[in-house]
Amino acid sequence: MKYVLLICDDETDPPSNEEMAADPVHQAWEADLARRGAELMGERLRPVVDATTVRFRDGETLVSDGPFAETKDFVGGVVMVECANLDEAIEIAAGHPYTRRGGVEIRPVWE
Repeated sequence: MKYVLLICDDETDPPSNEEMAADPVHQAWEADLARRGAELMGERLRPVVDATTVRFRDGETLVSDGPFAETKDFVGGVVMVECANLDEAIEIAAGHPYTRRGGVEIRPVWE
């Protein structure tokens, strides 16, 4: 089954790509994904200040800067994994370094 992991954080002190690459916890998590053969794709997202939200209401396209929701935690990356079941997806998510900073939301993919 396919799952998307939404990597969430409050963006107050995000690590750089170089810091993430050097982080032993992040390296171990990536090695675990490789061992499982689980990762289908993954990307880190630019900060929420670079986001644009588009809506269509009453025949009009509405464009606004940033996200619509007023929340502390924002999606900072996405990873799509394929695993046997939700329990394995939870194991994978639990190993992500951002579970120590923010959180990882798991969403099953419609198939």
